[in-house]
Parts: sequence; structure tokens; C-alpha cells
Amino acid sequence: MNAKTREQIAFWVLRILALMVVAPTLLIVLLLIIRGAPALTPKFLFTYPTDGMRAGGIFPAIVGTIYLVIGLVIFAVPLGVLGAIYLSEYARPSTITRLVRLSIVNLAGVPSIVYGLFGFGVFVLLLHFGASILAGSLTLALLVLPVVIVAAEEAITSVPQTFREASLALGATKWQTVRRVVLPNSISGILTGIVLAIGRGAGETAPILFTVAAFFQPHLPTSVYDQVMALPYHLYVMTTQVPNAPATIKWGTALTLLIIVLGMNLIASVIRSRFRRRRPW
Repeated sequence: MNAKTREQIAFWVLRILALMVVAPTLLIVLLLIIRGAPALTPKFLFTYPTDGMRAGGIFPAIVGTIYLVIGLVIFAVPLGVLGAIYLSEYARPSTITRLVRLSIVNLAGVPSIVYGLFGFGVFVLLLHFGASILAGSLTLALLVLPVVIVAAEEAITSVPQTFREASLALGATKWQTVRRVVLPNSISGILTGIVLAIGRGAGETAPILFTVAAFFQPHLPTSVYDQVMALPYHLYVMTTQVPNAPATIKWGTALTLLIIVLGMNLIASVIRSRFRRRRPW
């Protein structure tokens, strides 16, 4: 067997493995569309639940999910990017720095229920935020913070060192170099981390179970200290706590959550691609 034949065999093995990964995801999405699409009517999307949530719509859950995602981005993105800037540009190699990086990687693997219990103990009880949008957003921000830090640090370190040297040689300060040279050239990678963070945070149930999620709320929130309904928790409630709930509502709720997450990811991906086209290398 010559080298070209072995290379072709390797390529086919990789294609088959990629198909094995992608095919189940596509089948799940297709199943959600087939079973959930009939439920996506204006009444379902823009009205409140009725009849013990066996009828009506999911409008409060949609609004609550969007509020939580916005809060997640507000808290997690600045902290994550600033942390990545410090680790990559200012922190000197040391045992403490290595321990910090190791801790960040380990935090990314902590079960989400642990974050939920932490948020309940700290934000709800200790800081007296109560079960609220503020407590839920902070808990979700902690959950996705390692993802943002790791992705942002990788993007920042990928910027060629010559860019920094040229900026410093022209008389710019360290912070001016980071702000005007490093960050603009790493923004696409940072946005990748934000996309991953939104995707994970929007679909989590355990962290909001103790910190913000309401079983049913007949009105929209008016402040950050209000509870909200959220699509992941609403889906959990519909499948476990509401007897004789129509299957179309369950599938429609799942499909709506998928559409919201994909829509936010698409917006971030479009922005990322525009910044990527501007990179000079």
C-alpha cells in the first residue's frame, strides 16, 4: 500500500468520524423542527400561559431568557476579557499564574448545579438579592466566565508579537498597545468565546433553578430584582411538573429556545466574520 492510498484511507476515516458527530445533531434539529414547528404561531409566541400552562403561549419565558442572556453578557464579557488581558499581557510567568490558569480550566468542568447552589448561597442569601434577574445573571456569568477567559486569552496571544513591538517602538504605552493594536486584531476570537458563552448560558437550567426561575408569572419583570420565567426551566416544568401537557407545547418550547440561541450565535458570527476580514494577516 503506497502513501497516497494510506492518505485517502485516512481522509475517508476522518470523513466518516465527522459524519458520525454531525449526523446525530442534525437529526435532533430535524426532529425539533418537525414536531415543534406546528406550535410556532403568533398566539404561542406572544401570549401568556393559560389553563395551568396546558394552553396559551410562552411569551414571559422568551422575555425572561433574553433578559438573562443580556445580563450574562453584561457581567461575563468585561470580566472575562479583562482577565484574559491581564493573564496574557501583564501577568508574569509564576506559580501563582499557573495556578490561576489551572483553576480557570477546572472551573470550566464544574457541574452547573454547583454554580446554582453557589449563586443561591452567595447572591440570593448572603447578598440579599433574592431570587431575581440580578442573581440569575450573576450566576450564569460565573458559569460561562472560564469559557470567555480561555477563548479571549487564546485570541490575544495569537496576535503576532511584532505588532506589539512595532507599537511600543513608536512610543505607545503598554495599555495603548493593548487597546489599539492587540484587541482590534483579536476581536474575532473574543467573539467566538462570547458565542460559546451565550450558547451555554441560554440553555442552562440548574443555575437558574435556585436563583431566578419562576414556575409561573402572570406579568413581565419590572426591575432586576424580579423573578422571571425562562425557557429552559419552563421546558423542564412542562415535562415533569404539568400533567397532561400537550406535546406540541413541549416541542415548540424546545424549538423556540434553539432558535433564540442560534439567532444570537448567528448575529455574533456575522460580527466576528466582519472583524476577521479586516485582520492584516
